[in-house]
Amino acid sequence: MEIQTGLFEHMVLQRTARNVSDAAISGKCGVAGTVEARVTQSGRAVRGFNWRVIGRAARKRFTGRVKGLGSGGPYDIELRIRGGDRAAVEALTVGDVLVGDVWVAAGQSNMFGCGRRHHALRPVPQVRAFYMNDHWAAAKDPIHNMWDAVDQVHADLKGGKLPTREAMAKHGVGPAVAFGQEMHRLTGIPQGLLACAHGGVPMTQWDPKLKKLGGKSLYGATYRRIRKNGGRIAGVVWYQGEGDTNPDAAPLYTDRMKALVRAFRRVVCSPCLPFVAVQIGRVVCPGISTPAWNSIQDQQRRLTGAIRNYAVVPTIDLDLDDLAHIGGADQHRLGRRLANAMHALIAGRKGGKLPVDVADVRVERDPHSGTCDIVVEFANVIGSLRAGGRPTGFSICAPDPQPVLYRVDLDDSRARLKTSAPMVTLDDHLLCYGYGPDPYCNITDEADRAVPAFGPLPIVKPRAITPFLRNPRVSDLLPSAGKLQRLAYPKNRRALKLKPRAFAQSLCDRHLELAAIAPRDVVVYYAFDFECHEAMKLAASLGYDGPVKMWVDGRKVFHDPNGTNPACPDASMVPFSARRGRHEILIALGSNQGSAWGVFLRIERSGVPARLIRKGPDHWGLPRIITT
Repeated sequence: MEIQTGLFEHMVLQRTARNVSDAAISGKCGVAGTVEARVTQSGRAVRGFNWRVIGRAARKRFTGRVKGLGSGGPYDIELRIRGGDRAAVEALTVGDVLVGDVWVAAGQSNMFGCGRRHHALRPVPQVRAFYMNDHWAAAKDPIHNMWDAVDQVHADLKGGKLPTREAMAKHGVGPAVAFGQEMHRLTGIPQGLLACAHGGVPMTQWDPKLKKLGGKSLYGATYRRIRKNGGRIAGVVWYQGEGDTNPDAAPLYTDRMKALVRAFRRVVCSPCLPFVAVQIGRVVCPGISTPAWNSIQDQQRRLTGAIRNYAVVPTIDLDLDDLAHIGGADQHRLGRRLANAMHALIAGRKGGKLPVDVADVRVERDPHSGTCDIVVEFANVIGSLRAGGRPTGFSICAPDPQPVLYRVDLDDSRARLKTSAPMVTLDDHLLCYGYGPDPYCNITDEADRAVPAFGPLPIVKPRAITPFLRNPRVSDLLPSAGKLQRLAYPKNRRALKLKPRAFAQSLCDRHLELAAIAPRDVVVYYAFDFECHEAMKLAASLGYDGPVKMWVDGRKVFHDPNGTNPACPDASMVPFSARRGRHEILIALGSNQGSAWGVFLRIERSGVPARLIRKGPDHWGLPRIITT
C-alpha cells in the first residue's frame, strides 16, 4: 500500500469552511477491498475514526477521503485495506498530520528567497512546508531547497543542472516562512506552505497553457504540487514582475495576471480563492527601463480593482541584501504584511484593513503663497502616516519648467505636497511615488505598512477640455463701466479696436497697463474665436479678478459684478450650446481701479463619458481654437 496523493507524513491538510478536513487521497495497492482509517491524537482514538470506512481499493488502486478531522492536530492516521474475509491485508501509518490552511508561495527570486541566511526565523512546529523535494517538514528557510527539486523545470531553467546545496549556503530567506508564522499567530490554525517559486522568470513561464507540460513548466509544476497534496488550498501568495519589466512584456502584464488568477481558481474549484501579490520594489541594476518598471508597479497596484478578492502589498521602502533582492530582515516584514493582507481578505472587517492604496489626488491653493498644494489621500491607513525623517518619495513629472516640490506634510491619511507651481493649471503634470527603479521612499502607516509606488498619475483628473486660450484679440483701455450692470454688447465692434495678442502664460495678463493708470477705472475686452465640427454642449471655464461680463455670439451668458483678486482658473463654469460652425466668446473685464490683472479661459465639452475621456480627444473631439 503506497499513498501517492493527499496524505503524507508531517503534512498540513487543508480545512474546509466548516473547519474540518476533507482530504482526497489515492495510491497504489496489491489487493481489492474496503479502505478503513483509524486516527489517533496523543495515543487516543479520535471520535468517529476508530477504523472508519473511507474508501475502496480495486485494480491495484485505492481512493478515499479523510473527512471530518477538526483543525489542529497532530494526528496519526492508520490506513488498512480489508478484503472480503474482513482480514486486514495491507496497512500503513502516516504520522504527525495537521489540519489547517495551505498556501501556494509562488513567483520569482524574491519569493524564492535570496535574503541572507543568518536572518532565518526559528521554525514553529505548527507551520510546515512542502519542500521542493516533495517532502513535508517544519517550515524553515530556505523552503525552496532547489538542490533537491523534483520538477525538471528547475534544472532546465538553470541550464540543465540544479545548483548545489553549498552554492545556496548563505542565502535563501524569503517572505513565506514569516507569512506562515504570522498567519498562525493571527488565526491559531496550523499553516502549510507549498514552495513553488523560481528566480528570474517572466510571466510566460507561468502561462496556464503550460499545465500539460507538468513538471517541465513552473505553472505545470505548481499544478502538480497542488494536486499531489489533495487539490485544495486556502490561497496564493505571489511575488513576481521583475522579469516582465521590459517594453515588450510590460503592456501584457495585467492580462497575464488575470489569466493566471483565473487558472488557479479553476484548479481548486474556488472562484473567489484569495490571492495576495507583492508590488515589486527597488532594483539597483544598470539597463533597467524606468517606464516599464513603473508600469509594472502601477499595473500591480491597479489589479485590486480588476480582480475580486485580490490584494497587493507594497515593498518600495524595504532594504536590499544585494542589487535586486530584499534583505533577510525585511523579508520578515514583508511576510507579516502579506499575512495581514491575507487575513483582511479572508476575515473581512474582523481581519483588519487591506494594504494602503491611493484614494484621491487633488489640487488646493495655499492661502499664504497662492501656489498649488497637491493633496494625496490614502485608503486603509492604520493610525496615521509617518516617516523616519523627512517624508520622501514623491516626484512631479511635467514639461519644463518643472515646479519645485519643496516639502511633504503628513496628516492622518493625507500627504500634502507643497509646490512652487502657480495656481493656474497642472493639466500636463503627473505625480509619482517611487519614480524610477531605485527611489528612496520612507512613508508607512503606524502598522508598518508602506504606501505603494504609484504613477505617473494625472494630478488633475482628465477632462474633455481645451488648453488655456492665450491668443485672443484684445481692445484698448476703454472708458469705465463700473460693475458692468448696464454694459450692453458693443454694437460698434470697430470702436473696440480689437488686435491679436499672444500671452506667454495661461492668464491673459494686462496688469502692467491697468496698474499704470490706476486709480482710474477702465474696461478691457477679450475676443476668443473657435469652431465646432458638430453641435456641442460646452462650458466656458472662466477665471477673473474684476467685474466681468461674457457673451457668446452676442448673447449674454454670464455676469459677475463683484469679481476681485486673485484670478483663479476655473472659478466659474458657464454652460452654453454651440451649433456646428464658427463662434466667438467676448469678455469684458473691469479694471477694479487698477487691481485687476486679466482672465483665464478654456472651453470644456460636457457629457463626454469618462471611458472616452481616458481614451483621448480623438474619441470625442473638442472645439478648434482659431488664432489670428
